[in-house]
Parts: sequence; structure tokens; C-alpha cells
Amino acid sequence: MILQVKHGILSLLLLLGLINSSYATTPAPIDPKILHIVNRLSFGLHPGDIQKMQSIGVEGYIQEQLTPNSIIEPASLTMKLSQLETTQMNAVQLMEYEMVTAPGKKPTQLEQIIKRERGRHVLNEAIQAKLLRAVDSPKQLQEVMVDFWYNHFNVDANKGRSRFLAGVYEQVAIRPYVLGRFRDLLAATARDPAMLYYLDNWQNRVTSRPNAQGKVLGLNENYARELMELHTLGVDGGYTQQDVIALARILSGWGIRSNPSSNNNNDHSGFEFNSKHHDFSDKVFLGHQIKGRGEAEGEEALDILSRSPATAHHLSYKIAQYFVSDQPPETLVQKLSQRYLATDGNIREVLNTLFHSSEFWDQKNFYSKFKTPYQYAISVVRATGIDVYNTQPIINLLQQLGMPVYRCQTPDGYKNTADLWLNPDAITRRLSFATAIASGNIPLSRLPMPKNQMSVNIRPQQNSPRIAVDTEQLMNTLGNAFSDKTQNAIATNSPQIRSALILGSPEFMRR
Repeated sequence: MILQVKHGILSLLLLLGLINSSYATTPAPIDPKILHIVNRLSFGLHPGDIQKMQSIGVEGYIQEQLTPNSIIEPASLTMKLSQLETTQMNAVQLMEYEMVTAPGKKPTQLEQIIKRERGRHVLNEAIQAKLLRAVDSPKQLQEVMVDFWYNHFNVDANKGRSRFLAGVYEQVAIRPYVLGRFRDLLAATARDPAMLYYLDNWQNRVTSRPNAQGKVLGLNENYARELMELHTLGVDGGYTQQDVIALARILSGWGIRSNPSSNNNNDHSGFEFNSKHHDFSDKVFLGHQIKGRGEAEGEEALDILSRSPATAHHLSYKIAQYFVSDQPPETLVQKLSQRYLATDGNIREVLNTLFHSSEFWDQKNFYSKFKTPYQYAISVVRATGIDVYNTQPIINLLQQLGMPVYRCQTPDGYKNTADLWLNPDAITRRLSFATAIASGNIPLSRLPMPKNQMSVNIRPQQNSPRIAVDTEQLMNTLGNAFSDKTQNAIATNSPQIRSALILGSPEFMRR
């Protein structure tokens, strides 16, 4: 109780800058370049990261993170992931799992309940897998880019069957391509059932085939529009409404396999091109003549979009904004754009250019990025070194802070700029989470008790010991990178709240 009272008062004093007591000696701070590169290429410092960085150097760390296949995942993480059974299922299997009603029949009330429960279970396991990887995986840049590109190609799991497909979409359409060629990533998302369903291209079924100027019945323009506005060219990318219509016609017939059980050539993707729903007439798209020839038209359109200078600029701006500052310098955006075009959209090369740029290493950009709720929650857990089994407290925090995993309702994804996330209510909730973690009141290392089930051989969670976060270890993990004001607040207050002050400090809120 005393801790809770002090938490509210001291947190407010710290944020308002009202604590000015003198401070004794502290460990020497770590090279800020080390802290900067780890904070930007990962979800935050983990015990041992600084020592490793001092061993392999900044350049060694950059190149290691750019080649994640060279990094071995810990056996503990592999074990945790293996227990999430539905994450081992492919899209076709998940669509079959979703089907609890016989085709053509109206679902009963019980079948509706079963379907909802299955969807909840699949989505919950996908979220657990994502959070466990973000916290535990040493392939931190890969996890950062998985989150970045999922956000770029956002699918909202709140929409119908998307709850079954969001997790596998991230695993098969995003994860394999996050450091590869953007063209491959673009094609994978365009063909994935989750995206086809979320942005309605599965309903893009042409029932008439007039000339280029005529009306096309059954056309759905939703995905075509977002494909240009959000995924490639950008809102100012130079396309017109006629280009939207042309692209929708090009992508007509790109849909979801109507019968998941019909396994053609061991294809487990769930994608299907239905020629009966395609507009085979010739089109003009972004000034290019596209001959009507079926599925290949879509591939040609994706080539055009991925190689456009507008796409290079749009993606480079978003990458620079994520890794450097909310308002990235145009000089950097141009460097990245040029590298993108010179390497045919090689994401790894673009990032390598970014991490060696003068703009990235400009000290005014150190700690300039305010952490999103997701980044903050993961960084808190990583800093403590807690062996996470129970992700529910993290899920709850993200829900409270308005950033639930896989549930951004708009196709443009969550913003990563301070203006959306920096507000008094959000700060208060972050501080409460930091205090609960620091005092050992959140059981991240203990599996939650199954609902309506209590084994006589398992002690209730409330009787389990609570272990507070060690302040000295936490300081060493984070490299003692705090202002004099924060140092004073930590040193002159009760040892019981020092870890909470560290995790709730203004410096820790930023990366």
C-alpha cells in the first residue's frame, strides 16, 4: 500500500521535474552510440546486450542483425512456441478449422459459439507467439521489421475470419521477406487470404467485360486503392481514379480458395485465381499498356508498383521515420530512395545504408523517438530479463493503451509518432505497469490458470512468491543512461521504488 501511494506522488514529481535532491556516485555511463544502435535495431536492451556490443562492436552488431539466419534462437523460446498448437497450422488448415457448419446450412447457436471460441483461441495463440518472439528472440531487428511490415500491410483481426488468419499471414506473407526484396513481400501480401479478405479483393469478381471506358459490374476497388495509397506509391504518388479502376480490373479474380480442402499441388496458401471472375480486356495502368491475359496481369502491375520512384520515396520516408525521427530529413529519405531503386527494392541494403548514414548518427536524434505502447511494453519486459510465459498482462496493457496486437481497425496501421501516444492518461498507465513489474506484482513468468479449472497439485497464483526487479542489475542492463534529474530521483528515494522510477523515467519512455 505504501508503495502504491509513493508511486503516484513520486511519478508525478519525476515527470514534472520537481525532484532535485543531490546524488552520490553512479557507474560510468556506456557509450551512447551503443545504446542508440541497440535501442533502434531492437525492442530494447536485454541483460547482457551491452557486454555483447562491447565485444563485437557496433558494426558487428549491425551486420549480425541484418543476417538473422546466422543467429541461433534459444531453445527456451523454441519450446514455448511449440506449445502454441494453432500457430503450426497453415492457412488452409485454419480455414478448415473455422468451418463448423456444413456448407449451405445456417449455423446453430452452438456452432456460432464454437466458431467464436475457436477464433478467439487461434488469435490468442498468434498474439502470444508474436509477443514471445519480440521479448525473447535475439533476432531483434527481424522482429522489429516483422512488426513494421505487418503494420504497413495491416490486417485487422477484428474483421470476421481475419481472426483465424492474421497470425499465419504474419508468419508466411510477412516474416520470410522482411529483409529481402520488397517486390516479394508485396506479392506475398497480395496473394494472402488474410489481405484478400480484409480489403475485399476476394469480392472483386467481374461479371461484365466492356471496353476500357465502360462500367464493369462486380468490381471492388478497395484493395486496389489501398495497394497504391498505402502499400506502394503513397497518397501523393501520382495515380488517378482511372488507375484505381484499372488496377481493380487487373486484380479481378484474385481470391480465396472456395473449397479449402481441394489441395492443388500441395498449395497450402489458400490463394485462388478464378478466371471466371477476371476481366480479360486490355487495360492502361499508370501509363503502361497491360494486355489482358489473366493472372499474369497482376504480376506485371506489382512489378510496376514496386519499381516506381514514388514507391521508393514512400517506403524510404516510413523507414526513416521509424528508425530516425518523426520528421525525417529529406536528405536521408533521398539516400534511401536511391539505394532502393539501385538494388531493385532490397530492404536489407536500404537498412544498411540507413544505419551508416550521418543522419542516423546525428546526436540530436538520440532518444528522439517516443516509444509506442508496443515498444514500451516489450522494452520494459526485456530490460527486466523476466522469463516470460504469461503474456496476458502485456496484452492487457496494450489494450488499455489503444494498441491491441493485430487489431488496428484502419488499413494504414498504427502510427509510430509521439503525437498519437504521448498524453497524460497513457503516461499514467505506463507508470502503473512499470511499478507493478518492478515490484513483482505481475506474474509474467507463471502460466495463467485455465478458466474454470484448478488442479489440486497447483498452488493458486496469489500464493506464489513475488520477486522485485533488482535495481542495480536493471541499471547495468540499461547502461545508466539517465539525466541528472532522474539519477537524483532514483538515488534519493526508497530502494523499493527505484526500479519503478527507472522504468517510468522520461529517458526510458524514449528510444
